[in-house]
Amino acid sequence: MNDILVHQENSLLTLTLNRLDKKNAFTQDMYAALTASLKAAEDQSEVRAVIIQGQETIFSAGNDLADFMDAATLGPDAAVIEFLQTMARFTKPLIASVCGPAVGIGSTLLLHCDLVVAGDNAAFSLPFVNLGLCPEGASSLLLPQLMGYHRAAEALLLGEPFMAEAALEVGWVNKVVVPSEANLVAKAWGMKLAAKPPSVVAQTKALMKSSQAQSVQNVIHQEAQVFARMLTEGPAKEALSAFLEHRRPDFSKL
Repeated sequence: MNDILVHQENSLLTLTLNRLDKKNAFTQDMYAALTASLKAAEDQSEVRAVIIQGQETIFSAGNDLADFMDAATLGPDAAVIEFLQTMARFTKPLIASVCGPAVGIGSTLLLHCDLVVAGDNAAFSLPFVNLGLCPEGASSLLLPQLMGYHRAAEALLLGEPFMAEAALEVGWVNKVVVPSEANLVAKAWGMKLAAKPPSVVAQTKALMKSSQAQSVQNVIHQEAQVFARMLTEGPAKEALSAFLEHRRPDFSKL
């Protein structure tokens, strides 16, 4: 599909978010395409590393609300849940290149990548509470571990954006560069990893993730259940109405 560009060069597979007119907002079809590409890469010995990237001005605005505001899409077989679980258990090196806004799942998916390079224009945002929703992607588990509880609470409860240097400080990204260099850095990392013995790389990654691999899968599922319920409740409905009506949501009577 044109919204996800798939390019393989030697041992490196690059998946590019390509829905620029909608700020790379994710649809269920995009999740399905990404999942299919990751599963295929898992089975292809010639693929030794995978990059997920956007454009120099935007990584992703998060979920496409028109496509997503349906609790039925968050059942056990939902495309977004399968995508997150596939990322979490992916055995090969997974690299992300992030420039511009990375909203919601555009930020949380990075928690399942091994290396992340950010443009100095990157802006990370987790506005779930502001939308009447809970976090996803096991971020309620992984963010406190990464940032410490109080910084995670600031990110998840206030939902305010923070820039690339702040993400670098807490270890969310590995390196910050000018936007025009981000994809090049990701490719260079991928080529370095592809040149290493794949079984050793995979085993090292597995050892680092083994202590909480099952917990991550469980929390992705638990968050999805709560998220689906919240989609049908007053706060989320008010937030969506406010978004469509171009006004600030009013949660004072909820």
